[in-house]
Amino acid sequence: MHGTRTSSVIWRRQVEALERSGHRTIAIDLPGHGTRTGERFSLPGAIRAIDDAVASCSEAPLLVGLSLGGYASLAYARQHEGKLAGVVLAGCSTEIKGKPVSTYRRVADVVARTLRPGGGTWTVVTDMLRSLDGYSPLADLRSTAVPVWLVNGSRDPLRLDERRYLEARPCARLTVVPRAGHDVNAHAPVAFNRVLLDALHDLRGRDALAVA
Repeated sequence: MHGTRTSSVIWRRQVEALERSGHRTIAIDLPGHGTRTGERFSLPGAIRAIDDAVASCSEAPLLVGLSLGGYASLAYARQHEGKLAGVVLAGCSTEIKGKPVSTYRRVADVVARTLRPGGGTWTVVTDMLRSLDGYSPLADLRSTAVPVWLVNGSRDPLRLDERRYLEARPCARLTVVPRAGHDVNAHAPVAFNRVLLDALHDLRGRDALAVA
């Protein structure tokens, strides 16, 4: 699952690497993005999109999400953990709340209104912030039972609560990729692919697929 204002295209290098290693891989567009740009984003809509992809898998998949896709993947894992082998959460190790987020939401609203009609890709930003308002990834981390891998670029500003994530889920495995930023899968594809392949190797006994 990709982040805000991007699409499934960001996973090209991961899809290629995983499929070369024999892992069937599905990269989807979330509502409001890519082939689904005409839709409005909502967290329930994102969870339905993920569920459709998971339902197409013949085995319990490893769910992989970056940024917005990471939060959506974690929310999905909490609700449907019995359908998953595990989840990789990248670039989403912070709680989405407080004054900085409300300020960002107001700015995004102004930009979207200025760009009317349609609001361009900023409309999906306002939709995303409204949908995640009040959502606590830490609460879901404490409650879900599936194996969790955390991946962050060392320069990613969205790793503020990294230690709190590990406290919430002590058995989670954390990888911090040196010199990488928020889009860690693009900034350091080889390192990111290695995390995915290692996770799949660990889950091999359950024949996990990868859904990104």
